[in-house]
Amino acid sequence: MNTVRLGILGSTRGTDMLALIAAIKQKQLSASIEVVISNKANAIILERAKTNGLTAEFINPTGLTREEFDRKISDVLMSHQVDLVILIGYMRILSNDFVMQWQHKILNVHPSLLPDFAGGMDLNVHQSVLDSGVKETGCTVHFVTEEVDRGPIIIQKRCAVLENDTADTLKDRVQALEGEALIAAINSL
Repeated sequence: MNTVRLGILGSTRGTDMLALIAAIKQKQLSASIEVVISNKANAIILERAKTNGLTAEFINPTGLTREEFDRKISDVLMSHQVDLVILIGYMRILSNDFVMQWQHKILNVHPSLLPDFAGGMDLNVHQSVLDSGVKETGCTVHFVTEEVDRGPIIIQKRCAVLENDTADTLKDRVQALEGEALIAAINSL
């Protein structure tokens, strides 16, 4: 089996990246993480990448258009010969040029069962789930297209919404599913 070369884009803690690292070490995932890129210099994902011996790069978006910034990211990804781009807590909308260049090669993990609760981020999604009164939620791994959270779905993992859930408790349970979903999605490709 060929090893898939991953490039990770992240702005936050990178919890799902830790699941990928563990799966690679345990030979549950035939992949390598070639580079981790963040638009935030102090993002915990960069610290976690370095702790795990991975190449971690901060690319400063200040003063750049979205297209210029995304070109810089793309250049780094290409220099590392990345096969798949994985968005893990990446808090930027990708430019159409970037999406077209990496078409069918960008995966995003979203903390809801898309198409429900598309477009939201982090705790806002979980609060919306609670406010809606639905009894089930989960996460979705999908291909990224020009339309935010509208790309073809690869896999969904589900969990119950409990009566005493808060946005934080729901986030914890859904996040536990995200790593599993990412591993399954990458393996399916």
